[in-house]
Amino acid sequence: MSFKIDIHTHIIPEHLPRWSQKFGYGGFIHLEHHKTCCARMMKDDEFFREIQSNCWDPDVRMKECDHHHIDVQVLSTIPVLFSYWAKPKDCLDVSRFLNDHIASVVERYPQRFVGLGTIPMHSADLAIKEIERCKKIGLKGIEIGSNINDINLNEPQFFPIYEAAEQLDMAVFVHPWNMMGTKSMDKYWLPWLVGMPAETSRAICSMIFGGVFERFKSLKVAFAHGGGSFPSTIGRIEQGYRVRPDLTALDNDVNPRDYLGKFYVDSLIHDASFLQFVINLLGEDRVMIGSDYPFPLGEDMPGEIITDLKVSKTIKDKLNYKNALEWLGMKETHFKG
Repeated sequence: MSFKIDIHTHIIPEHLPRWSQKFGYGGFIHLEHHKTCCARMMKDDEFFREIQSNCWDPDVRMKECDHHHIDVQVLSTIPVLFSYWAKPKDCLDVSRFLNDHIASVVERYPQRFVGLGTIPMHSADLAIKEIERCKKIGLKGIEIGSNINDINLNEPQFFPIYEAAEQLDMAVFVHPWNMMGTKSMDKYWLPWLVGMPAETSRAICSMIFGGVFERFKSLKVAFAHGGGSFPSTIGRIEQGYRVRPDLTALDNDVNPRDYLGKFYVDSLIHDASFLQFVINLLGEDRVMIGSDYPFPLGEDMPGEIITDLKVSKTIKDKLNYKNALEWLGMKETHFKG
């Protein structure tokens, strides 16, 4: 059976400080452990989500990984913990706490876990310092949101962060959060079903039209959820570039289609035929296992959609782990000794 690396999994410390008490204002997540192996994620006094011990306990995660035939998980924080809305120095404190936790899990189980850090994206100076620290404590990249307090990822204020990540060979994982239009579609779970795919396309288009990939050619960026709605709308996006360059090509005059194959996506699509389309579109070197473990919109059996594809073993090996190793800047021997 092929070696497998799941690049899209989330983790949270079992115990979080009461940041609101420390910083003097609300909006932060804390946990209420109301029964064995379960906790409520609370945003101040508002219920956010129920989670189980597989969200914080590495031993439980490893047992479930063994059941799912996943050899390595790439750990990143839950986007609601990004805390970009907080004061930058407070966000840095939160980031350092979360990053130290992930680094400690990786240090204990280096053959089972790889870590991505979170950074205060709304302060380039603090973000760069934390990227540098993440590198020193053994993390292999950073996870960032699809927008930063409603500011798109093309804005020059983020360029120093991208430059630092590129120079340090730190992978970048873009995850949707703070979905646009949430207030107007709160019914039927639409922010997660519609908003998240749109957010990911928003991030990709912003980085393409903003010239991020053109400026930082060695930056290794991966997008969650198979690139969201971007792959299915690339024809429309390219047509917009062709017919209204005055609106689209303001900062970069390269056809958006030319960037296909210049970034990575995970396999979290839930439709085998569309996953095959994405592989054909972006290339077999740019798709990786991603399950969104341990959340309900994730893949029930991580990696199964790739296992069921009618492709060669060579291609499956790329999708299962080789592309992830390339994105993370790691070697297979790290895990296999």
